[in-house]
Amino acid sequence: MESGPAIFAGTVFALFGAALLLWTGACVLHRAPVAHRVSPVASAALATAFGVVFLALGVWCFTRV
Repeated sequence: MESGPAIFAGTVFALFGAALLLWTGACVLHRAPVAHRVSPVASAALATAFGVVFLALGVWCFTRV
């Protein structure tokens, strides 16, 4: 019963983290801005950091199942 919310939360966090990392990588690869009116290096670094955090949080949720 308690594993249902953990599976849902883990899936959401993992999908969001992976999508954020893919999107950031695609923007950096094409030299497109990750965020408008922000330093390109800072925005790419912050988006990558948050992508890794969300992906790790999703994996952590899956270990609690």
